[in-house]
Amino acid sequence: MPNTTLFAVTGLTPQIVTETLYALHKQKDEMPARIHILTTAEGRQRAKLTLINDGWLKRFYQDYDLPMPPFDESDIHLLQRDSGEPLLDIRSREDNQAMADGITEWIRQLTADPNRELHVSIAGGRKTMGFYAGYALSLYGRSQDRLSHVLVSPDYESHPQFYYPTPQSQIIYGNDPTRKPLDTQHAEVVLADIAFVRLRHGLDPALLEGKTSFSRAVANAQQKLGPPELTIDFKQRTLSAHGAAIKLKPVELAFYLWLLNRQAHNMPPVTCPSDGVPDMEYMFEYLKSYRQIAGELGLSDRTLKTLEEGMSKAFFEQRKSGVNSRLKEALGVNAKPYLIAAVGKRPRTGYWIPLEVGQIHYQES
Repeated sequence: MPNTTLFAVTGLTPQIVTETLYALHKQKDEMPARIHILTTAEGRQRAKLTLINDGWLKRFYQDYDLPMPPFDESDIHLLQRDSGEPLLDIRSREDNQAMADGITEWIRQLTADPNRELHVSIAGGRKTMGFYAGYALSLYGRSQDRLSHVLVSPDYESHPQFYYPTPQSQIIYGNDPTRKPLDTQHAEVVLADIAFVRLRHGLDPALLEGKTSFSRAVANAQQKLGPPELTIDFKQRTLSAHGAAIKLKPVELAFYLWLLNRQAHNMPPVTCPSDGVPDMEYMFEYLKSYRQIAGELGLSDRTLKTLEEGMSKAFFEQRKSGVNSRLKEALGVNAKPYLIAAVGKRPRTGYWIPLEVGQIHYQES
């Protein structure tokens, strides 16, 4: 059965962990089986002193008679620079990049387990920490994952002595010049779920399986999910789509190029030759595209012999199927705009590549 992990970026406010737990309990939601905190060096020290051992986390579970999940100092994780030096705070561009990469890597790891439901809280830390945590979950999150923020009554929000509404009366004093008395029993804490777009399906498998930076993951998602762009490299005999270079057999690449050449000249979609009636016009057009790929001396005797009476139905279907299979294998769900697609109804079904002329580029050298 899936188990829930609460992942919180806390900064200098470790109380957002107990506030989130209280809100989950109040809403009768599933309580997390594990808790992970990611924070700076100062934030880690505060979380250690206030949450672990006989701290506020244990008190919360005791106050509401709930089983406490395992939680100790090893679950309070420290943001670090590439050198391994701990982040004391987020003060520079380098600190910001290290924070983004650290949050991204933790969320990548936590979403790698299909049996885990990840609940990410962005209630704590600097605003940029919450932003990166939410964005990283958008990149790596799955259907079972959740993003939330906790809303606390203004008098109690970020109060150093307030960790959750207690079941019994407990008096603290306002964290302002008035120092008015406040009863923690009367505080209001609400969990606000945040909808987010899940982009995981568009990422390269390598980014799901190995450590990466935030900027690289974003660039990859942008490339994968942006408008389709196709490049034909004649020298390398490849086509590039969504950042992937795809190697096709010369006979297949020439077939694909033939269709693109027809589209560039506003010619209608091709129809599959009838069985036993090879198409001579298609054969001449195809050979012209083949020479673009292989040169005048690149035509194999086998290909010439296969086409000597025209392009047959078998040749047409084998090339179409071969190209589409390789595109699907290389691009997965991103292959659709590049596939050789059917248009129209039988018996006059045509075939074309659903790209605009401006989306197709040619590289000669």
